[in-house]
Amino acid sequence: MLTYPAPTQQAPAKLSPDTPLTIAGRQFRSRLMTGTGKYRSIEEMQQSVAASGCEIVTVAVRRVQTKAAGHEGLAEALDWTKIWMLPNTAGCQTAEEAIRVARLGREMAKLLGQEDNNFVKLEVIPDAKYLLPDPIGTLEAAEKLVREGFAVLPYINADPLLAKRLQDVGCATVMPLGSPIGSGQGITTAANIQIIIESARVPVVVDAGIGTPSEAAQAMEMGADAVLINSAIALAENAAAMAKAMGMAVEAGRLAYLAGRMPVRSSASASSPLTGTIAG
Repeated sequence: MLTYPAPTQQAPAKLSPDTPLTIAGRQFRSRLMTGTGKYRSIEEMQQSVAASGCEIVTVAVRRVQTKAAGHEGLAEALDWTKIWMLPNTAGCQTAEEAIRVARLGREMAKLLGQEDNNFVKLEVIPDAKYLLPDPIGTLEAAEKLVREGFAVLPYINADPLLAKRLQDVGCATVMPLGSPIGSGQGITTAANIQIIIESARVPVVVDAGIGTPSEAAQAMEMGADAVLINSAIALAENAAAMAKAMGMAVEAGRLAYLAGRMPVRSSASASSPLTGTIAG
């Protein structure tokens, strides 16, 4: 939760007050979302989620349903009275598969006590090598899921036109990738993400590719509403420490965005006043 210093006579503060992140009418204080995959142990995942301060955690429905390696007991590992579950359709290659898994995810959330949870992170990924989302399948699945009452958070390439189409059909957010998922390459799609942010009518969540806290801060400084980070935390040598660093970076980036950065100049500008200097 961002807090601001009180104005003083020496340094009058004029910061825009922040508002909660609002997705499909639900408010969240944290703008960092995390995942549950790739951790070395359930205990490490629990510690990292707690250290991050996040309030939304995404869970791969198929891996929980099938008790895939590393996901045994995952559904019971977190306190779902404090964490909002974001079921995702990871592993789905077609729109039809994603729709079916989304329905299973909604039932899973209900079984864990979140009766009113209709969120789904929509992933339609037929490409096994680069894990790039299918824009046509994503749009098709999103249209059907919105009609079924889901709050759809679609994972997409950083395509401004697709982002607009998904908003038009009623998606709750758009989630453009910064770079290929799990690559740690950082934000290589910054120009397109900036266009998406400038024209968005729903929250923009930068998802995939962030590898360091500075990159998380960069996304927030650009004006993104939130970021989703999994691999950079889970694969760090000290996952809990990295989770805390990511949480701090997201807050710093958001505060910098609200504060408004200085103009970029083509020439130097002295920071010390030039009046009253001693003549040589």
